[in-house]
Amino acid sequence: MSRAPLVFISHGAPSVALEEDDFTRDVRRFGESLDGVPAMVVVSAHWQSRGVRVNAVARPGPIYDFGGFSPELYELRYGAPGDPVLAAEVARLTGAELETERGWDHGLWVPLMHLRPQADIPIVELALPYNADLSALGRALAPLRERGVVIVGSGGIVHNLRMIHFEGKDVPVDAWAREFDSYIAAALARRDDAAVAEYRSRAPHASLAVPTPEHFEPLLVLLGAASPADRAEVIHEGFHYGNLSMRSFALRSSASTSALPVG
Repeated sequence: MSRAPLVFISHGAPSVALEEDDFTRDVRRFGESLDGVPAMVVVSAHWQSRGVRVNAVARPGPIYDFGGFSPELYELRYGAPGDPVLAAEVARLTGAELETERGWDHGLWVPLMHLRPQADIPIVELALPYNADLSALGRALAPLRERGVVIVGSGGIVHNLRMIHFEGKDVPVDAWAREFDSYIAAALARRDDAAVAEYRSRAPHASLAVPTPEHFEPLLVLLGAASPADRAEVIHEGFHYGNLSMRSFALRSSASTSALPVG
């Protein structure tokens, strides 16, 4: 089995679970390439913890950790199973504590409804630890790739809810958001991991684009799990609501991967 890809999915607003657009179509198209994958480990911006924790629940239910949306959104469920055996393996690799009661937050189930609507791949969620060496966490997870386990980071390259233009999902994109997003895309395209990790001091408009780090940090876990041969492959690029980046991509070693657009 070839080494599994690393996948970064921008989950956007929870309402994307009910929508059909270029983003959902692109994500679903990429998800079709995951046939035969034995499991996924997902690091979501919406589960942070003191120390590393891993969800070992066999059938996690959805957590509706948002408010003010359409009532039908609160009726959605994502039916993929958990994987307690893999969770125990993740705990051994990372030193995580097992979580035996928690459900799945919307940072997991919203994008996974489009990435793998069949809900046929077991999933283990790993918490994003506060003030941790996220690159080291990724390195600890990297051996799972050799067994075909896909590691997914769910967050967003540009995610500032105070700046969103709620008047429309397709309004013109703010220049500051596009410039930051393009900086990260260019750094990924040339695999300059230091330029990504040092975004606070090197990227334009970092304080606007990443006012708090939790949506960006799943990317740092993935870079820790990456090998030097991995190249960035675009899944989707674009924005919702003027500055909410929906950039999503895979990192994998393959002659078929295309260069990540930097526009």
